[in-house]
Amino acid sequence: MTSHAQPAPLRGGQLVLGTIALSLATFMNVLDTSIANVSIPAISGDLGVSASQGTWVITSFAVANAISVPLTGWLTERFGQVRLFISSILLFVISSWLCGMAPTLGFLLAARVLQGAVAGPMIPLSQSLLLSSYPQQKSAMALSMWGMTTLVAPVLGPILGGWISDNYQWPWIFYINIPIGILAASVTWSIYRTRESQIQHKPIDKVGLTLLVLWVGSLQIMLDKGKELDWFNSTTIVALALVAIVSFAFFIVWEITEKYPVVDLTLFKGINFTGGVVAISVGYGLFFGNLVILPQWLQIYLGYTATQAGLILAPVGLFAILLSPVIGKTLPKVDARWVVTASFALFALVFYMRSEFNTQVDVHTLLIPTFLQGIPMSMFFIPLTAIILSGLPARRIPAAAGLSNFVRILCGGVGTSITATLWDNRISLHHAQLTESANVYNPIFDHAVNGLTTLGLSHEQAYGMIDGLITNQSAMLGANDIFWISAVLFILMIGLVWFTRPIRSSGGADVAAGAH
Repeated sequence: MTSHAQPAPLRGGQLVLGTIALSLATFMNVLDTSIANVSIPAISGDLGVSASQGTWVITSFAVANAISVPLTGWLTERFGQVRLFISSILLFVISSWLCGMAPTLGFLLAARVLQGAVAGPMIPLSQSLLLSSYPQQKSAMALSMWGMTTLVAPVLGPILGGWISDNYQWPWIFYINIPIGILAASVTWSIYRTRESQIQHKPIDKVGLTLLVLWVGSLQIMLDKGKELDWFNSTTIVALALVAIVSFAFFIVWEITEKYPVVDLTLFKGINFTGGVVAISVGYGLFFGNLVILPQWLQIYLGYTATQAGLILAPVGLFAILLSPVIGKTLPKVDARWVVTASFALFALVFYMRSEFNTQVDVHTLLIPTFLQGIPMSMFFIPLTAIILSGLPARRIPAAAGLSNFVRILCGGVGTSITATLWDNRISLHHAQLTESANVYNPIFDHAVNGLTTLGLSHEQAYGMIDGLITNQSAMLGANDIFWISAVLFILMIGLVWFTRPIRSSGGADVAAGAH
């Protein structure tokens, strides 16, 4: 049905079941963005393709997902948020089944494109539906329920993906979505089918849609393949960058002047939306970039297995789960900007602690900042989402949620690419600096070589062993640099948060009002 009146908040069992169903759908979606990463070797080997070809399994999903997320507001107006959400879940289930059944890489990539495209609206719509389900004074609690799934799923994804690939077959990383998706869709439809949003049949902005596909697709492929193709030394990367820049410029101009834009860029006129989006996106980019290099350093240079590296990261979700409801209850009573300030300061502390790591670091030392990181994570998404959506009318919530999630996801990709490239560059720099003193004129180096040769190694073997030690040290120093830079950036971002205005009605109650 198409309703003009905003539905009343849910109560009792319906509220509990609705929250669980929406959170399950979000968890399934976010999990799928990272679960395939560790399974690429298994997928590539089974389908008879190279590892570099196998990485398109990640890229294809990311490109399609990045394009569809900002379309959430436009699609919601045309089809209604409940219909769109249920359709997205069911199509996600079907595409997951197709991914698991894929006999060839081409078939798998096509299924992943479909999966990424239909996954786009799910996260912002789960936000919107969840906010409309709770009373105004409980909006922060609603966001805390949503935030837990968004925080924990990226951490669990690689662990679960590695465990499934090691103990079962890789198709099961996709098949597990089927029962979860069917359950989430069934419960959501039973509760929300009478709570449909108003539908408006506006003209399709074909030019804006084409430009969006061009610039987002080009940028996402460039970010995913840049490191592999040596960035701007590659003609392909240069061409993708030019297409992205030119089409983005035209996209901005067109969408600002278009009467019925496919993406509502006027949302950026709001200081809270803009400040909140920048803060959550840059913070997410830093978090995700560090989430990538830490397990790589543990596996490549310290000899940890994929499962062991995953378990080192797993405790990060403990405090995030325990404290998110507490933050949800506390937020209405305090200024959200103070909560974000505390979050960024604690993130800085965690990354500073990691910048003090060395190649002899033990498990206990690794786990301390991992446990602590759960605290700022629980204080990150909830208040910033409240700031972003504060003061917006009901009809703009899906568009705002879609656009803010799009920028955040895009910054996650940018953060990952920049961090990986910067780490490689810092490793090369530190290696060059350390090897400057590794010559026969240095008595310490000469003594080390002589000591190894007395153990039966040839000079070449001794040099190789020392070079290996230097490489390990260089990787550690490079990671230390990134952790330290991340700490500084989090401190600097605190100033950005205070450009936003205090949320009216305490702690984001007007956010929920916008969803009613």
